[in-house]
Amino acid sequence: MADHVDRVVAQWAVERPDLDVSPMEVLGRLKRLYRLVDAELKRTFGDHGLDAASFDVLATLKRSGPPYRLTPTGLMQSAMVTSGAITQRLDRLEARGLVTRTASDVDGRSREVALTPEGHDLIDRALPDHLATERRILAGLDEAQAAALVDAMRTLLVALGDSPEER
Repeated sequence: MADHVDRVVAQWAVERPDLDVSPMEVLGRLKRLYRLVDAELKRTFGDHGLDAASFDVLATLKRSGPPYRLTPTGLMQSAMVTSGAITQRLDRLEARGLVTRTASDVDGRSREVALTPEGHDLIDRALPDHLATERRILAGLDEAQAAALVDAMRTLLVALGDSPEER
């Protein structure tokens, strides 16, 4: 069984046999997988009137547990995006009535973002479909392959500095 990356690697072996292009075997496949997976997830999010960024905010608030509120900084750290990007996301979600921004109960100078009942309902409807899409995407792997992939990706992410302690 061969894929597009195999063809690219074979072409480089002919054109530049002096170079070790083996990193392309991993990174080229990651890039191609990202594009294919992203397209599938966009379809699922679109079915619920969401995009990936909006889903991320709603899901982050939901998984934070009761009372389903976080500061914009907490959301920003969870989503690993800039404050400007979070502000844009929150503006769109607030305009749709999916989140509210209110003064903090703890510190009146800071703001908190909370899910509205509509936001709860939407994420509760979208999440099962999202997980079904992810299961369908991964259906080509058996349990052992999926576990090995998880371990390898975790090892690489930690080696590149992506760990909870680093953030």
